[in-house]
Amino acid sequence: MKTILPLLLISISTLCLLGQADRFSSVEIKATPIAGSVYMLEGSGGNIGLSIGEDGVIMIDDQFAPLTPKIMAAIGKLSGHPVSYVINTHLHGDHTGGNENMANFGAVIVAHDQVRKRLLNGTMSRTTGKYGPGAPEGGLPGLTFSDRLSFHFNGEEVQVIKMPDAHTDGDSIVYFTKSNVIHTGDVFRTTTYTVVDTRHGGSFAGTLQALEVILKTGDENTLLVPGHGKVSSKQDVRDWRDMMVTISKRIQASIDAGNSLEETLPKQPGKEFDDRWSAPSGFASKEVFMTTIYNEISNR
Repeated sequence: MKTILPLLLISISTLCLLGQADRFSSVEIKATPIAGSVYMLEGSGGNIGLSIGEDGVIMIDDQFAPLTPKIMAAIGKLSGHPVSYVINTHLHGDHTGGNENMANFGAVIVAHDQVRKRLLNGTMSRTTGKYGPGAPEGGLPGLTFSDRLSFHFNGEEVQVIKMPDAHTDGDSIVYFTKSNVIHTGDVFRTTTYTVVDTRHGGSFAGTLQALEVILKTGDENTLLVPGHGKVSSKQDVRDWRDMMVTISKRIQASIDAGNSLEETLPKQPGKEFDDRWSAPSGFASKEVFMTTIYNEISNR
C-alpha cells in the first residue's frame, strides 16, 4: 500500500497535466498590429498587448501557463529582442497564468500592489468561495506600484494607471502615449456584460468610474485593446457604458418601488440588450450581472 499510494498520486497528477495540455493543444496565437509599436495577441484568455521596438518587448498579460511556448513563438516572429517586462492588468489566471514562465525567461513581472498581495495570499474561487494556494514566488510581481508607473520604452512613454475598484480591486490600464493605444484589461470588454468580481473587491459603480477614466485618457482617435474581444474606439466604450447605465437605472427604479430581486429580474431590465451581451451562463450571464447590480444598489 505504501508503494501504491505514491504511484496513484503521480498518475492523478499526470492525468491533470495531460488534461490541461489537451485543453490548450488546439489554441492558435493570432498577432494583430494595432498602431505604432503596439500589437495584440489573441489565444485563450485575456488579450495580450505588446510593445515591440529596439528597446525590447513589453508584454501586457500572459494568458495561461501551457500557452507560453506558443506565445513566445508568436512574439519571436515579431521581434528578436527578449520580453523585458510583463504588466498584469489584474489578478485573474487567464491574465497572469504565464507569470512564472515569463519570469523564467527573464521578464520582470509588474502589477499593482493589490495584485501581488492577492496572488501571494491566494485568490478565492469565484465558483466555490474557497481560497486556493498562493502563487509560487516566481509567479509574483517583482515590481509593484500604488497609483501609476511610467516606462520610457521603444520611443514612447508607457503609462500604467490604477483604476477605481472595478472588475477587481487591482485593475490597471496601460496607455501607450505615442502609439495612442490603451490596453484596458477586463475593465472593458466587447464580448459580454461586464464581470464584477466582488470576491476580489470589484464593484459596478467602480466599473462605471473606470470607464470614465478611460474615456478621458488619450483622445477620440485612441484605439482600445479590451481584456476580451475586438479592438475598439472610444465610442464603443461610451455605448457599452450607456447600455449598463440604462440597465442600472431600471434596477434602481425597481428597488425604489420596493421590488425584491425575485420581482426585479422578471421585469427584464436589459431586455433589448440581453441577446447581444448576456453570456449563456456563468459570471457574464444576465442573471448574474443584474443580481450584482441589484445587490450593490440595495446595500448602499
